[in-house]
Amino acid sequence: MNRAGYRGRLAPSPTGYLHLGHARTFGMAQLRARAQGGTLILRSEDLDAARVRAEFVTAMYEDLRWFGLEWSEGPDVGGPLGPYAQSGRMDRYRAAWEQLRAGNFIYPCTCSRKDIQAAITAPHAADDEVLYPGTCRNPAAATGAGRPANWRFRVPDGEVVNFVDHHFGGQTFTAGRDFGDFVVWRGDDVPAYQLACVVDDAAMRITEVVRGADLLVSTARQLLLYRALGLPPPEFYHCELLCDGHGVRLAKRHDALSLRALREQGISAEELGVNTSHHKAILQSFAHSRKSSMSP
Repeated sequence: MNRAGYRGRLAPSPTGYLHLGHARTFGMAQLRARAQGGTLILRSEDLDAARVRAEFVTAMYEDLRWFGLEWSEGPDVGGPLGPYAQSGRMDRYRAAWEQLRAGNFIYPCTCSRKDIQAAITAPHAADDEVLYPGTCRNPAAATGAGRPANWRFRVPDGEVVNFVDHHFGGQTFTAGRDFGDFVVWRGDDVPAYQLACVVDDAAMRITEVVRGADLLVSTARQLLLYRALGLPPPEFYHCELLCDGHGVRLAKRHDALSLRALREQGISAEELGVNTSHHKAILQSFAHSRKSSMSP
């Protein structure tokens, strides 16, 4: 790293129980922070009010600590750059939205998912998100009058976004081809992930973001937001994803691979660590048990 004062972060969302994939990524975040003699921050990404539950918040703290993670700033310990839960930072997101609107970087979009699907022939972004066809860039062509509007960032079509990932190396994405105009503010008056993440990482002075490889193309989107908001971007390290026995990347629906379930099976935090070979053994065991349970 070429920045003094390393600051990394853990950014779980308390919408379910943390799983093995989270542990692997968060463990790497802690390793990289310690290697730099830096600071690790915990941020609770709790904007999805419909899915956030009190028991998941409690479990988040318990599971992270059981796994051996330590942070010096966070919702439970405080710090100089709080609040450290996104639900308490709405004023900052609104200020960023106002800045983007004043700079003509965003526009309201009233297209429904059905409208978008009907307007495209099947192009998808590099992360399999449907590329928005730009219908509402022209207000005269907008549909869905009276619907709550999502606000989309107008990507500069054809611009190549380059960055160096500290794990995967050089990355190149083309705006308008690898990703389209993306939502920064939802119609239910909540900031989207892309905007909230950029605002918080900048405000919390994060110098390196460690997260999963499924967010590589999101980094390209976010770099455009950093530029539009006049904010310095952090550096990035994207971890390889863990998949279940069927090749599907782990998600919170994989309850059998949650940290809670693994702990109940007698697996220790030391065994998990960031040992990829042990992770693979756990996944193979999980796949075998699923296959056995489905056999007649």
